[in-house]
Amino acid sequence: MARVRPRLALLGSAVALTAVQLAGAQPAAAADYQWVALGDSYTAGVIRAAGDTFEVPRDGCERTDRSYPQVIDRDLGSLFDLTNVSCGAATIEDVTDRAQEPIGRHLPPLSEDPDYPFPAVPPQSVAVGPATDVITVGVGGNTLGFADILTKCQQLGGESGDQGTPCKDALGSGIQARLDKVGKEYDRMLAVLHERAPKARILTVGYPTIVPEDATKCGYGDLTKFGTITRGDLVWLRTDVLEPLNKAIETSAGTQESAGFVDLYPSSRHHSVCDAANWVEGLVTLPDQLSFVHPNALGHRNAANHVEEALLNAIG
Repeated sequence: MARVRPRLALLGSAVALTAVQLAGAQPAAAADYQWVALGDSYTAGVIRAAGDTFEVPRDGCERTDRSYPQVIDRDLGSLFDLTNVSCGAATIEDVTDRAQEPIGRHLPPLSEDPDYPFPAVPPQSVAVGPATDVITVGVGGNTLGFADILTKCQQLGGESGDQGTPCKDALGSGIQARLDKVGKEYDRMLAVLHERAPKARILTVGYPTIVPEDATKCGYGDLTKFGTITRGDLVWLRTDVLEPLNKAIETSAGTQESAGFVDLYPSSRHHSVCDAANWVEGLVTLPDQLSFVHPNALGHRNAANHVEEALLNAIG
């Protein structure tokens, strides 16, 4: 089951036990395997197109009920006991050893969250321990600075009027250093997770296809897609930023004997932001939801299919 507050968990357990005793039935068998889900917003869900938040009270991480950990929990909950501590805006360091201050839906001036600021949440690795059987982790985009890159690309593309590659020209020389940072921090994260949970299989989850191979599908100025990012910069984002990010994660997973890589890219190739059957939302989801390029429920269902298979192989 998903993580709940300790006081509520104790109360729920007591009520359930009483009901079982009154009915004269035996308690349900515990799940066989302990699974901890770690990651950023592509794991947590975050946007309304990926379901409703279910944490009460809200902790600002914005886990949604149609995100892939929660989908899998409904599919395989009798087999896996899920602890989901993924959190929107998490970096690799937030997973490894840094307490995170969640932002919720607070993105001024576009969005004001009435519950902001939120208390810090512990480093996600704290949820992992010797009893953990499987860990899934999907993170890296915020360490790369992908949100900031998108914002800068929109600004520069708006100034250029869809001409050229202004974002590539401004940021391109620094991308390799960002990717190197992702790789270095990912290696360390995997080592820490293995140390905390020596018997656990670690499944690193990559990012889906976001930009299509044919960038002309992405109408310039369309906020349901990439807004004012130029077509040339979209090609650059796909080939020089997003695909290398997945490669960096896969390469890091290959250095850790206990780790594996779940590749979401091929299965989502024709379901980018700009495809008719999109599994990733653009900057805005009509009529008025800020989505800022995140998977919707269909994208999470696809991720669930692939992560489920990897989970079952991990215990097979």
